Amino acid sequence: MAAGFKTAEPLEYHRSFLKEKCRPDGRELGEFRTTTLNIGSISTADGSALVKVGNTTVICGIKLELANPTVEAPNKGYIVPNVDLPPLCSSRFRQGPPGEQAQAASQFVADIIESSSVIQTEDLCIERGKLCWVLYCDIVCLDYDGNLLDACVIALLAALKNTRLPEVTINAETGSPEVNLETRTGLRVHSRPVGSSFCVFDDTVLIVDPTAEEEGLSTAHLTVVTDEEERLCSVHKPGGTSLSGEKLQECISRAKTRHKEICKLVDKVTRSVQSEK
Repeated sequence: MAAGFKTAEPLEYHRSFLKEKCRPDGRELGEFRTTTLNIGSISTADGSALVKVGNTTVICGIKLELANPTVEAPNKGYIVPNVDLPPLCSSRFRQGPPGEQAQAASQFVADIIESSSVIQTEDLCIERGKLCWVLYCDIVCLDYDGNLLDACVIALLAALKNTRLPEVTINAETGSPEVNLETRTGLRVHSRPVGSSFCVFDDTVLIVDPTAEEEGLSTAHLTVVTDEEERLCSVHKPGGTSLSGEKLQECISRAKTRHKEICKLVDKVTRSVQSEK
């Protein structure tokens, strides 16, 4: 009976739970799903991380390449993020060029990298005007069940902390770079952005960490990104109904708490991996 009601009237089905201050999966309105993290899981990458937020699973692999700096920024390298939503992660995505959601997610991640200064591109310069690093940050969704942006930001942060830059010298005689893969130094992470996503039902009921089904039924969607100094790096709201100042402040407050939880998780996993080496 309940399954039939859910199929025929999904919004009313969810409303029946929201009236009781809970959700169909048993969570409270302000409760995030279980989040797990594994770093260094791609042996062929220069840095990597696998994140699960509930059923949503995202992996980030970082590859390094040498390049020439631009004339406009001779002392800077590059960071190139890309989010991929392949058909294997959900039936809603199709094979072919990146869809609108994948493009929007890639742009969101690029904006967070810039607004949070998580990596300063000056750190990627090897020799001014001649040589720099390019960081290709490929984020692939393996299983999609809502709240993609939070998972992408966690995976990116953890993968950047896992990235090691090889030693590079420029041969004085030939002028060509020589890479020593045996000697690596950690990439300097200047800040730790963490995203927290929310959905609004019927313009009034606020929930955190929405599933794909909840996202589809909500009237508004919001992602708040903060750093370790509790500064706002981004408030991303792609359309939908407006939020009151009180609701927005509630989101920001919850995002600050979530930031502490995720940073503890990242630090714990990072220490565990380092102790194994």
